Amino acid sequence: MPNTWPLVPLGEVLTQYQEYIDAPEPKEYPKLSVRLYGKGVVLDTPANGSSLKMQRHQLAKSGQVILSEIWGKKGAIGFVPEEGNGALCTSHFFLFDIQKDKLGSKYLQAIFTSNYLEEQLGADAKGTTGYAAVRPRNLLVCKIPLPPLDEQRRIVARIEGLAAKIEEARRLSTEAGNAAEALFPSASRNIFGNPQVDGWKGVTLERCCENIIDYRGRTPPPADNGIPHLTSANIKHGRIDWITTKFVSEETYRNYMTRGIPKPGDLIFTMEAPLGDCAIVPDERMFSLAQRTLLLRPNRDLVSSEFLAKALTTPGVREAIYAKATGTTVKGIASKRLKHVILPVAPLSEQGRIVTYLDGLQAKVDALKKLQAETDAERDEQRGLMLLFKGIVGLCSSMAHSNTLFNDPHRAHEYLALASLLLRLLEIAKVNPAP
Repeated sequence: MPNTWPLVPLGEVLTQYQEYIDAPEPKEYPKLSVRLYGKGVVLDTPANGSSLKMQRHQLAKSGQVILSEIWGKKGAIGFVPEEGNGALCTSHFFLFDIQKDKLGSKYLQAIFTSNYLEEQLGADAKGTTGYAAVRPRNLLVCKIPLPPLDEQRRIVARIEGLAAKIEEARRLSTEAGNAAEALFPSASRNIFGNPQVDGWKGVTLERCCENIIDYRGRTPPPADNGIPHLTSANIKHGRIDWITTKFVSEETYRNYMTRGIPKPGDLIFTMEAPLGDCAIVPDERMFSLAQRTLLLRPNRDLVSSEFLAKALTTPGVREAIYAKATGTTVKGIASKRLKHVILPVAPLSEQGRIVTYLDGLQAKVDALKKLQAETDAERDEQRGLMLLFKGIVGLCSSMAHSNTLFNDPHRAHEYLALASLLLRLLEIAKVNPAP
């Protein structure tokens, strides 16, 4: 068996189909839509032959290659599906028969799916930026690596196997993401779910706080710069987002914040839009608070700041808060209602351990979600399949081309991306072992 694969123009394995009809019959014909970036051919809205303005058409046959004149440069090429047999094609599409004694349909489909031809078609397309037509001759001069048929089938089998693993990784990733989303609330509910055991008590928020400072009814005049003015939108995922375009002057701050100046360890609680988020004031920096927020100063004889924040956001307490809330489109709660919400409070000696456990669990959930997001980005279907095809074909035919891994930085980058992709899949498998 030869150890090199030639780069062959598609004109050696494809033949343009040139049978036309000038007058379609007055009946409905199926029509085809060729998706961009090698994503296949699907049925479009049927067309009635009596209402067509163009006179020259072709009738597609299943298994033929179809190329879009307008969008071929963007990978609009694929195979006519079985249900597309007899579809009416305008002069903006071109059909080709495949020489099956030289080229396997699945191997060519892998080339289309990987969008292997996009650069070649784009380079040869002629016209304006918005309309660069691709003609049959542009496709037929494109070159592809052409191994023997047996090798083509082996490559297809390998790609399909890897694609199946990618799909399995996608399923595992989705399941892991769903489990991660549910893990922290579930653990929190289990911990805070029964406040009548092991020294736990049900205590109102009012008793848990040394002071509840409500800024409703006060809107300070804005300034172009100065002291940050935080709204409920600045409280996100248990943290304060200090990035803001709202400010107050120092004079306004002194006149406005007379109900109480925030201190480190205080909690900012959002009363509306959104309802129920909270964050701990981390340091001495100055800021003013908008109307839809409350400042909660913990009663340190009963609760720590960290435990109070966890208790306020546990599922059971959130449900109790929403039960006392008012409004239809946007839910909100007044401080006079909120202060009567019952919180499950553990002994002070246990609160630190509970907070540490929940923080550690949240860190693991965040790490898993970050890994999932990174993996999803790297496992983008189009790029992943392109890398799989180019990686397999490029490695197996390295003797046939001078641009080997060590000589071509672009090829090296693609292989490194492929390796990164596969390593990420292995990481997911380790985090979420198959049952």
